[in-house]
Formats: sequence, C-alpha cells, structure tokens
Amino acid sequence: MKKSWWILFLLSVAIMLPFVIPYLSLNPASSRIVISSRALQYPALVIHIILALLAMTTGFLQFHKTLRKNKPSLHVLLGKVYVSSILLSGGFTLILIGYEPDYGRALSFLFLDLLWLFTTVKGFQAAMNKDFEAHKKWMIRSFAMTLTAVSARAVVPLLILTYLLLHRFSLPDGRMGMIEEVLDNNIWAALILNFIIVEWYLLKPRREQLSL
Repeated sequence: MKKSWWILFLLSVAIMLPFVIPYLSLNPASSRIVISSRALQYPALVIHIILALLAMTTGFLQFHKTLRKNKPSLHVLLGKVYVSSILLSGGFTLILIGYEPDYGRALSFLFLDLLWLFTTVKGFQAAMNKDFEAHKKWMIRSFAMTLTAVSARAVVPLLILTYLLLHRFSLPDGRMGMIEEVLDNNIWAALILNFIIVEWYLLKPRREQLSL
C-alpha cells in the first residue's frame, strides 16, 4: 500500500480508538451513549463496535496490492472476515436503531446501515460471479461506508465552524444546543462526503486512479 494509505489507516485508528476503548471494559457505566437496556442494547452495541473495528482493519488490508498478488488465499480469507463482520455488525445496528430516541439520527443510522450492507453484499456477489472489476468497485464503495464512522467524527470541527458562520458566531441555543445540532447531522455530512469522494474516484479514467 502507498504511504498515504498507511497514513489514512493510522489516522482512522487514532480517531476511532478513543470511542472504542470505553467499551472494552464491558461496563455499561462507561458507555458514551445512554443505555436503556443492559440485556440487549449494550451487548448489541459492544458487538457492533468490535465487529466494525474488525471490518475497518481487514478492509484496509484488502487494498494491499502485494498481498492480493502474492497471497491470494489470504486476501480471500480476509475478505470473508470483512464481509462477515459487516453483515453481523450491520444486523446489530438495526437493533441499536430501535433505541435511538432522535428520529433524525435514527434515520441517518438506518440509511447508512442499509447502504453498508447493500454495497458489501454486491461486492461479495460480484466476487462469487468472478466479475472482479465490479467486485473492486463495490468493495471500494463498501469501504467508503465503513469509513463513514471515521469521517463522521473527523468532520465535527468543520460542522461546528459552519454552524458558527451560519449564526454569525453566536450561539442561539447555547453551547449544548450547537453540539446537539452538529451530532444530529454529522452522519449525513460524512455519508454524503464519502459518497462524493468514492464516486469521483471511480469515475476518473483508470490511468488517473491511485494504485491500491
């Protein structure tokens, strides 16, 4: 993988780890969101987070050109882990959406989850049909959805700045009101941003695309 790809990998891990670590203790009191069901919601949340992190890690390795060329069997194995992680994590997401009190956020999570599952299944089907060109394109789209969790956190400072600019650097609903507005829209913003980037990349002439 190119140096820039490794930098993106390290940045993604650095952004996600602070959000993942509190859940490794398996203590609901450490949750970053309100837990209303310790019997279903919290276990589903922990499993979803761990599987999503596994999908992100194996996803980065899927684009390792040397690994694909020299160890195709390992590429296939990691691909199965990636797909399985997303299908399971995406399934648990559907449970978690039922506990989201904010309609806008619930809708953004549902839309993202369905796109995540759809693009991954399409990529897997293309591989099974040995249509490797379509497989690559769909898996790039799938990985863009996987990285939406990273982008959603990375765009928060930009959304805060946009909020301040739109309100002429005033806080009509106070600091907490601003934060709530930003967190109600960061998933949509990240999803749209990732979608634009990946489709722009796929529409570029093949000779201009980065070698992954």
